[in-house]
Amino acid sequence: MNTMRTGLLMAAMTGLFLAVGYLIGGQSGMVLAFLFAAGTNLFAYWNSDKVLLRMYGAREVEEGDASELNRMVRTLAGNAGLPMPKVYVVDNPQPNAFATGRNPEHAAVCVTTGLLQRVSREELAGVLAHELSHVKNRDTLTMTITATIAGAISMVANFALFFGGGNNRNNPLGMVGTILLVILAPLAAMLVQMAISRTREFEADRMGAEISGRPLWLASALERIEQGADEIANPQADTHPATAHMFIINPLHGGLSGLFASHPSTAERIARLRVLAQQMGQAPKPGPWSS
Repeated sequence: MNTMRTGLLMAAMTGLFLAVGYLIGGQSGMVLAFLFAAGTNLFAYWNSDKVLLRMYGAREVEEGDASELNRMVRTLAGNAGLPMPKVYVVDNPQPNAFATGRNPEHAAVCVTTGLLQRVSREELAGVLAHELSHVKNRDTLTMTITATIAGAISMVANFALFFGGGNNRNNPLGMVGTILLVILAPLAAMLVQMAISRTREFEADRMGAEISGRPLWLASALERIEQGADEIANPQADTHPATAHMFIINPLHGGLSGLFASHPSTAERIARLRVLAQQMGQAPKPGPWSS
């Protein structure tokens, strides 16, 4: 299912590239846009995770460094039946986390320094289990490719202001079409993100709770992370808003925070996790990594 969804996503993004190319340069522009789209899709499939991690200045946590974090990830990955992913840390005071990678064999889990400082070990385990569920469900391929291609669409659409122009005879809609394109192309990319994000987060919460065995760990973490994200800006995410859907909680501030709100209500996520905890008859307790 996720493979088909990724294919449809790439096709939709390619269609947007073609529209951009046609409005900028007619048929010639559409051909160039197709070539650019094909190259972008291939690059995104193989390298989008590296681009994303580099974009946020993430550093890999070696086995001997921050061993408690590695040990926790290893334990939870074992619970999920996953190979050990690479672990990264971003120097960012906002508490948040994301996962990336085209498949479980090439996956990475990334947390911010703000998350490590603000949550308990149990809450951190809940967050990591959530991110590992994205890896297990292969959501990370769709999420990462969306972030890369949506960012590229926004970039190409903005070129229309400089290379489209009202006097370009190859541009059938003139300056009005160019302005609409600049507005609508990123909006269309954002709508694709929203379509794949909301149900995906609920499912990752549910499966993450099963991986950790404690739904209330994640519920408590979500509450704490949302409070921290509201109080602390994430300049990297604000600069690259097309990546916002990657995070466990929306990291954006300012005018774009509503536009790119690809996450479901945190209150609803917490409520569902509390119901799940009641059904499981379990309450928070120390994990095996605390001994």
